Amino acid sequence: MLRCSFHLQPQPHPSSFPAAATNCSTSLWSSSSPSSSSSRTHHQKQKLHPPAALSPISTPPPTHPPDHDHKQDAASPDDAELLALLRAHDTDAAFRLFSSHPNVLPSSPTTASRLLAQLSFSSNNPNSFSRTARLLNHLRTRGDLSLLDANSLSLAAAAAARSHNARLAHSLLLYMLRQGLLPDRRAYTAAVARLTPPTKALRLFDAVLHHLRRAPRDFLSPSSLPDTTAFNAALSACADAGDCHRFRQLFHEMHQEWNAAPDALTYNVLIKMCARAGRKDLVARVLERILSSGLTPCATTFHSIVAAFVGFGDIPTAERIVQAMREERKDICLLLRAVTAEAEGVTDVEQRDSAAALLDDILVIKPEEQSSTQEQEEEEEVPLLPRAYPPNARVYTTLMKGYMNAGRVDDVVAMLRAMRREGETMPASQPDHVTYTTVISTLVTAGDMERACAVLDEMAAAGVPANRVTYNVLLRGYCQQLQITEARELFEEMTTDAGIQPDVVTYNTLMDGCVLTDDSAGALAFFNEMRSRGIAPSTVSYTTLMKAFATSGQPKVAHKVFEEMERDPRVRVDRAAWNMLVEGYCRLGLLETAKQVVESMKERGVQPDVATYGSLAKGIAVARKPGEALVLWNEVKEAVGLVADEELLEALADVCVRAAFFKKALEIVACMEEKGIAPNKTKYKKMYIEMHSRMFTSKHASQARQDRRRERKRAAEAFKFWLGLPNSYYGSEWRIEPLVQDDDYDGPS
Repeated sequence: MLRCSFHLQPQPHPSSFPAAATNCSTSLWSSSSPSSSSSRTHHQKQKLHPPAALSPISTPPPTHPPDHDHKQDAASPDDAELLALLRAHDTDAAFRLFSSHPNVLPSSPTTASRLLAQLSFSSNNPNSFSRTARLLNHLRTRGDLSLLDANSLSLAAAAAARSHNARLAHSLLLYMLRQGLLPDRRAYTAAVARLTPPTKALRLFDAVLHHLRRAPRDFLSPSSLPDTTAFNAALSACADAGDCHRFRQLFHEMHQEWNAAPDALTYNVLIKMCARAGRKDLVARVLERILSSGLTPCATTFHSIVAAFVGFGDIPTAERIVQAMREERKDICLLLRAVTAEAEGVTDVEQRDSAAALLDDILVIKPEEQSSTQEQEEEEEVPLLPRAYPPNARVYTTLMKGYMNAGRVDDVVAMLRAMRREGETMPASQPDHVTYTTVISTLVTAGDMERACAVLDEMAAAGVPANRVTYNVLLRGYCQQLQITEARELFEEMTTDAGIQPDVVTYNTLMDGCVLTDDSAGALAFFNEMRSRGIAPSTVSYTTLMKAFATSGQPKVAHKVFEEMERDPRVRVDRAAWNMLVEGYCRLGLLETAKQVVESMKERGVQPDVATYGSLAKGIAVARKPGEALVLWNEVKEAVGLVADEELLEALADVCVRAAFFKKALEIVACMEEKGIAPNKTKYKKMYIEMHSRMFTSKHASQARQDRRRERKRAAEAFKFWLGLPNSYYGSEWRIEPLVQDDDYDGPS
């Protein structure tokens, strides 16, 4: 067993900006009190007039930095110099000047807003956005966020979302709403489209709509009002969250209240929503709805339809649609009508989910209208597509993923060959990096690493460069097969030869490989290397490193990793981390320490789950404290919402059988059989014969002791009867109810 000293390289944790715990229902004109008196004075002036961003003629939408100059505020000479650089569009020099005097610059609203706007406009990636984030952090620390106007904050929020920092974009937008500033729609659209989880994105969109409804119409800027793109982002979040009720509400509001007409992308999102709700009958209707609305479907429409049926597991229908596209048929609606009829015949309307039924009024004719239009619909000709839509690489790859999910490896490889042949005449069908990565993932899942690497070589020969995801999939395959040496070599090829920078998933995969090979030192080395590259660890990173030490018999070191995780504001300590800590102590039989961790877990508001209790059961076995198993079994039975699984029940049954708690053992195996779990009678029979065959055989036991053990003997005979061993139980009745107060086993006499 490898032991190593734990040493995490220190790394500063960025603090969140600004405080996210806000109430978005505050008044449009309300503002929080800044720390400095100058900021308070500035806010008092703002509250006398509407914010500049609310004026329909004040500021342009955040598509470029503002070129107009505001009225010059009283400023220091350094601030005037900074403003001059900004007016000359020398953003780099302006940022260098700010960096040399971050505690005093910028000092005026004009300079601060312009500097943030120009930095945000030039932020096209996470690296360049770091300058924008630095300015925001300095202004927040100084209490000077009130210097910024709506246009610059909107630009910063949009840049944050584009730079994969949706959390900061979310905080900026909520800050604007609290200060009575309405963000540009491109800013909140970008944030809603990228925020996770989708429920958080929907709350942000609802907050924006709430403030827009409360704002005086005279001061509303058209650039703040939501358009079709904004609603599409919110509808997509509804689909991701499976919220049919909110989807229907937003679908009707976008046109009726906000004059944003649905487009083809809106209906593509509707396909995703119907698929998420399990409404195969509605998916098939969307294409006709698009055509009847006067819209032209796009290639993504057909990809969404194929993806929906692949998600349903209906591969034959997906194949029929793709084949119709290959034949360049324009009557695909006829095919989809047949699918709708089949789905309606199979689906029981009464058993349909009530939330999913909310989507009916978007696509299905209402009952009161059905009688007058039914005959017309039956006689109506099938609408034809305006043109043929041959399948592209994206459609083929989606069908390929269906084969992969079904375990049809040969079909996946055959489709790759067919795509390459078809791509010679139709370039749109040429396999791309997603296609090749799907094939590699299929082969990796099947354990065929040799063919997976051959596809990687074929990918390079075809001129399709592999990306980070491709290498991550291959690394996962090597690690799962315990080929950590090959994984290290591939990692070196990835970073050196291919020039691809690893991400947190790459390192998590390598760390997991080290865990599987019992190399805790290697896992720690990868963790520190990841942080030295400036890659922030994720929750999975910490729990994987904890697992490395827990499984190698070093729970105290795992606890140090846990404490480091608690100090990192970028991650949340979840139940998996707690469970890993409990498991680490239970593996060594440190039951009391494990129980203390569970109590701390409950105090933090994290309730134990089946994995927690499973670890405790194994810890009881290692610690040889069978009496604890009785307490744990009672707690498991009383836990609200806990569904014991096979691993937990089997661990508890093992402890009870070894300790001769046969009545409790029978309770547990009866619970297993009720859940459809077959207990391992062969194992328990062997345990009984080896450990308890001489039980109750002493001829010299006192009469009192024999009387005390009589009921336990009946329990033992009942357990032997369940095992199929010779017993004296046949002529008696067995009840699970307690028969005696004392369940302790006195041991063989």
